[in-house]
Amino acid sequence: MGAMTIRGLDDVTIKALKEKAKQDGTSINAALVKILRKELGIEKKKHTAVYHDLDHLAGTWDKKDLAEFQKNIKDFEKIDEKMWK
Repeated sequence: MGAMTIRGLDDVTIKALKEKAKQDGTSINAALVKILRKELGIEKKKHTAVYHDLDHLAGTWDKKDLAEFQKNIKDFEKIDEKMWK
């Protein structure tokens, strides 16, 4: 594995790089390698969105719960003919 020296980094860039390494829980070197690989197109950024809003409800209904839900929303499926004339 090769080694490089980077010259001319300003204080703002150094600070941002240190903060990124701290956020990722990695060394400054590892953070810089990751940034370079992404920027050069070697490593693609994963665009996986993770949502936690209703996760606790997923897979918790049984057939009885589904039947009750469908019964309760039945009125919303009716079309008001007077409204659409």
